[in-house]
Amino acid sequence: MLSDVLGLTPEEADTYHALISVASATPAELAESVGCDARQVVRILGMLEGRGLAVRSLGDTARFVASPPAALRALLVQRQNELKLAELELDSLDEIYRTATLGRGAADVVDVIRGTGAIRERIRQIQLGARTEVMNFAKAPVFSAGNMTDGAVIARGVRYRAILERAMLDEGATSFDEIVDARAAGEEVRIAETLPLKLFIVDREFAIVPLLGAATAGKAGALLVHESSLLDALIALFESEWERATQIVTSAGAVQNGSAIEDLDAQILSLSLTGLTDQAIAAQLRTSLRTVQRRVRHLMNVARVQTRMQLGFQAARLGWLDAERDRNRTA
Repeated sequence: MLSDVLGLTPEEADTYHALISVASATPAELAESVGCDARQVVRILGMLEGRGLAVRSLGDTARFVASPPAALRALLVQRQNELKLAELELDSLDEIYRTATLGRGAADVVDVIRGTGAIRERIRQIQLGARTEVMNFAKAPVFSAGNMTDGAVIARGVRYRAILERAMLDEGATSFDEIVDARAAGEEVRIAETLPLKLFIVDREFAIVPLLGAATAGKAGALLVHESSLLDALIALFESEWERATQIVTSAGAVQNGSAIEDLDAQILSLSLTGLTDQAIAAQLRTSLRTVQRRVRHLMNVARVQTRMQLGFQAARLGWLDAERDRNRTA
């Protein structure tokens, strides 16, 4: 909303909207219109006067008149200038941080984060602050709200790659619907049989490694790894697991010769190739075991193969698993 960008409170925005819709009004009249106490409206009008959005009527100083909406442009320009200055300051802080990082000793490469709340908040902060890329190993047990990132991060052009351990689907920690929503937002998602650890890497500059085995909030901990050979190793580990993990296909539009199969076929194929049982696939897709088995047989007929192993090979040969390429082509 424009009021949010300009720093107006909801009460100030409502009062200005009410005032601009009439020729003039007293605080009492505005209070009735916006549903506030008259004394509160007097205070709000004083704030709007200070911002140049309201003035007293020349004919009756007890009445107020709204300034033209063009007056908001001055506030908008001021806010834009403030944002530019803030961006310059952030660039300067980044440079100071990088310089300090180069001088880190061995003891300064890793910081310790203690407590589930602190870990969750730090992960949220680094994801929201990402500039180029976030890489994520998602592994049970889940201690933070949601396994997928905020779509607003991806909307800024940040690449987000996540590898989910298959057990998260088996145990219901992550649903197929969440994966569909994440891919629709632009996230790249793959499934691995197992993952060695939980991991968040941001902009290839630092990583958070939540420590497994501490189930209680008081004992939970994580390592914050700064630029170092250790971080390089974590990045290499992620890229290695990424190459081995199975891509997720969520619609027939993400496969070649898509007219031969339906969306449900593509989803069953994708989940089957991650190693999920037919029963688990049926639960994830909210369908019956019989339907899953019938659809698998249909896919084998389309691919002209006799076994599921052959189906996986043929699906890869036909490009049915090239989910990321399709996403980039249709974006």
